[in-house]
This record gives sequence, structure tokens and C-alpha cells, in this order.
Amino acid sequence: MFDSKKVKNEIVQWIQNYFAENGKDSKAVIGISGGKDSSIVAALCVEALGKERVFGVLLPQGEQYDIALAYQLVEHLGIPHTTMNIHPIVESLYHGLEEADLELNHVVKTNTPARIRMAFLYAVAASVGGRVANTCNLSEKWIGWSTKFGDAVGDFSPLSDITVTEVVFIGDELGLPHSLLYKVPEDGLTGKTDEENFGFTYATLDRYLRTGVCEDPKVKARIDKMHLATSHKTETMPYYNLSGGI
Repeated sequence: MFDSKKVKNEIVQWIQNYFAENGKDSKAVIGISGGKDSSIVAALCVEALGKERVFGVLLPQGEQYDIALAYQLVEHLGIPHTTMNIHPIVESLYHGLEEADLELNHVVKTNTPARIRMAFLYAVAASVGGRVANTCNLSEKWIGWSTKFGDAVGDFSPLSDITVTEVVFIGDELGLPHSLLYKVPEDGLTGKTDEENFGFTYATLDRYLRTGVCEDPKVKARIDKMHLATSHKTETMPYYNLSGGI
């Protein structure tokens, strides 16, 4: 049985310990999307550090249809925040690729905005004296549902060992609004939900992660394949070891 109160309190203490060792006066800088993960990380940081030491950054790309949820979160928590539209920077990069006669394929359009957002977050962190929060959870991390050097990075990561199912329990423990915790996860690019893209549900994935049980062998094989194919996103970058030879 997952003890959400106990885990929530342990994460809060872990965040406090992290900042005690890595910047006693620094702020937690968090990209606020309006989804459950960034909402819960922000709420955990507020409980750990106080709202004056948590800085939210809203990073729409042009018009974001659900940005009202991001504003709902920062208002609910009462944290200082800013909105920075990444559209001009993303379009400038795309224009540069086109001028170089390079293809704007699906991989480019899927990953570039996430990397631009992370560049913005680190610029904000440098400006306000902060540490960037990674908001990925275990379920996403396991199957590589993140962008390398984009949302997959950060300075500290409260939820990387917590499944999506458990994340929601923690959000309930924090008293976050239902609209933030139970919003259907989607990437905002394909027009599909995460689960439609996966071909399986988060509940199935989370059960497999925690128990090793997956009743559908095809789904199990797909999960295993996604994990193996995207392991480069979580492993340390390979490097030539001078003393080790080839």
C-alpha cells in the first residue's frame, strides 16, 4: 500500500536537505505547464521552502489552449511567477534550419520546444538565483517520454522515482485542485493523449513497474522495447576512458 502522506513528507524533507546543501538562499525554479507533475513539484517546493522561494515560469508556445490551468496553479499556491512566450525563439530556430535547407521533421518539432523551454528556465534561474526543478515522474522516465536536454534535465528531481498513479495520490495529499490532478495527460503536439500514443494505459505501466506483472504479452514487449530504446536519455553519457583503452 502506497503511503502518500509518508512519501509526501519524505520528499519535502529531501527538498529541504537538497537546498541546505546546494543553495541555502536560492529559489526553486519550476516550469509550470498546468499538468499534474509541475503542479505537484511546485506544491512540494512551497511546503519545503515557503512560497517566496518558489518561482514559477509559464512558457507557452504561441497560444496555449489550457494555460488557464497554469495560472490557476500559481494563484492557488500564491507563488511569484512570470510568463515568457517561446514562440519567436522556436520559429527563429526553425527558420535557420530551413535556410540551411534542412528538414523540419517530426523529431525536430517534437523536441525543439522542450529544449528551448529548458534554456529559458536556466536563464531565469541564473537571474533569480535558483535551481531548476525536473518534473518528470518514473512512469514517463521509464519509457523515455521526455526530451533529452529538455524536460528530462534539471538540478533536482522530486518525482523521478514516483509513478503517475502515486503522483496523483501525493497531489491529493497536498490538497491541489481536482482540475490540475486529473487533467488527461497529452503532449500538446500530436493531438493525442499520452495513452493513445503509448498504446497502453498509465495504470498498466505503473502496475508493471511496481509488481512486474503485465497480463498482455504484447504490451509488456512494447514497454520493454520503449525502455531499452530510450535508455540513452537517462544513462550517463558514454565517454572514452583513457586508462581503460578501447
